[in-house]
Amino acid sequence: MDDSIEIVEDAFYQVLRDDSRLECLADGFRFTEGPAWWAAMGCLVFSDIPGDTIYRWTPAEGVSPWRRPSRHANGHTTDLEGNLLTCEHGSRTVTRTSPQGQVTTVAAAFQGRKLNSPNDIVVKRDGTIWFTDPPYGIKPDQREQPANYVFRLDPAATEPVAVASDFSRPNGLCFSPDERLLYIADSDTTIHHVRRFTVSADHTLCGGEVFAVIAPGVPDGMRMDAAGRLFVTAGDGVHVFAPDGRMLGRIHTPQTAANCAFGGPDGDTLFITATSSVWSIRLATRGAGLS
Repeated sequence: MDDSIEIVEDAFYQVLRDDSRLECLADGFRFTEGPAWWAAMGCLVFSDIPGDTIYRWTPAEGVSPWRRPSRHANGHTTDLEGNLLTCEHGSRTVTRTSPQGQVTTVAAAFQGRKLNSPNDIVVKRDGTIWFTDPPYGIKPDQREQPANYVFRLDPAATEPVAVASDFSRPNGLCFSPDERLLYIADSDTTIHHVRRFTVSADHTLCGGEVFAVIAPGVPDGMRMDAAGRLFVTAGDGVHVFAPDGRMLGRIHTPQTAANCAFGGPDGDTLFITATSSVWSIRLATRGAGLS
């Protein structure tokens, strides 16, 4: 372990390997976001939003541009068929890219109005797609939605359903391992907290209590490991919480962390996008849903 790791409670040692060390994979970007391990392609993908580029990384080949222009892509995840789902600020849509490179739009409007700027995205095991839609990627006079929604897109649907409307700046989101809970970040600088919802059988949300307040900075992207621990990015790196909300420790990054994702061949590498750089750290745990 190195000095980037801060132990708050001894239980954090269960997350770490003896050789857990933060490593820089690449640097020199404008603003990195949206890391996702694309298992079907054997690579990490991530966005440089102002650079209008999606990059790919493999251990053997390093980093290379994958899609440019990217329509200012932000968050990514993969679906049950091995496709890449992408939130695009520029087009104000969510798109699906097959491993063969075919791109289709899966969400573009709600109740006849353009989406704000889809930000981050997750997929449930039943195939439903859940994403946040704050206004970060548009000018105030371009906004058409009356709220900054969290959406659910059902399989075969052409328009999403709003599942939450009381967020100021909904951002990162992730499910608990059993998918009964949904965690959503609110990145408003005056709130900067993560809320936890119960997912009902009809796919509506209830609850929404504050699970954790994040400082310094604001919560952005987040992921959960197989044990139900929450990994959420902050101004000083990644904060790790136990399922009961206790802070266990921090993985400090030299720059403000924007998002994170588990991946790699064994699902035990945490990839972190942090301002102009991308980092990785191998852990003694795996991402939720990864074998």
